[in-house]
Amino acid sequence: MANRLRPILLLLNRHLRGETHALGVSGGQVTLLATIRDRPGIGVGELAARERVSPPSMSATIDRLEAAGLVTRSREQATDRRRVGLTATADGLRVLRAVKSRRTAWLAKRLRALSPAERAAVDAAVDPLARLLDSEK
Repeated sequence: MANRLRPILLLLNRHLRGETHALGVSGGQVTLLATIRDRPGIGVGELAARERVSPPSMSATIDRLEAAGLVTRSREQATDRRRVGLTATADGLRVLRAVKSRRTAWLAKRLRALSPAERAAVDAAVDPLARLLDSEK
């Protein structure tokens, strides 16, 4: 089952990530932007560790997001003035909403092409698939 499921999930992910390119951002940038939205004030080092990349590489990626007006950096005045926190801008939040909308529309269109029985089978598989991710926590 794992051998059959893995390539399908990889291709599904690739198609969903591809929906972001029309918006001028990569799938990886969207992932970072969503993390920054969900964890306002996260630092570049912590973000790099979460994504398993080097801090200089992450800093370069954040530079691009900042230049595009999608994130801002701000110094932590109260606790540690050396620490720089990241926040998604209003434009960054709009991009995330647009990405979600495009991905949902792409998936909904394909789900509508399935038979009612196939849609029911996919629906029944959602919770067990979600539990696969719960084991990662």
